[in-house]
Amino acid sequence: MRNRTFIVALLALALGISAAAVAQQPSDTSRDRHEVRRDRRELRQDRRDTRGDRRDIRQDRRERRQDVRAGDSTAARQETRDIRQDKRGLRSDRRDRRSDRRDVHQDRRDLRRDRHDTTQATPRTP
Repeated sequence: MRNRTFIVALLALALGISAAAVAQQPSDTSRDRHEVRRDRRELRQDRRDTRGDRRDIRQDRRERRQDVRAGDSTAARQETRDIRQDKRGLRSDRRDRRSDRRDVHQDRRDLRRDRHDTTQATPRTP
């Protein structure tokens, strides 16, 4: 009788400790939620960079027109180089935005799947 009580107590202790360890782990849902927030923040930053690059391109074009009118071809060439560099930055920002949108989409999908998995009666094992 004592052995059974002792074994049951050990079993309960082992199960209790493993359940407590699992409870301390951050859930996939909260991790996915944080990833969505981080990716959306990166999207906002990329949009801001894009606006800045477009503003720089407009400014450089305006300065190039003024240089051409003034007959300063060296300064006009430099403005053309600046425009190319800003357009390169603009393309890079577009690629970043596309990648971040893909990440947000994937993280939202993971979040929905995690919510769906927790509402099922029998949890899936990985």
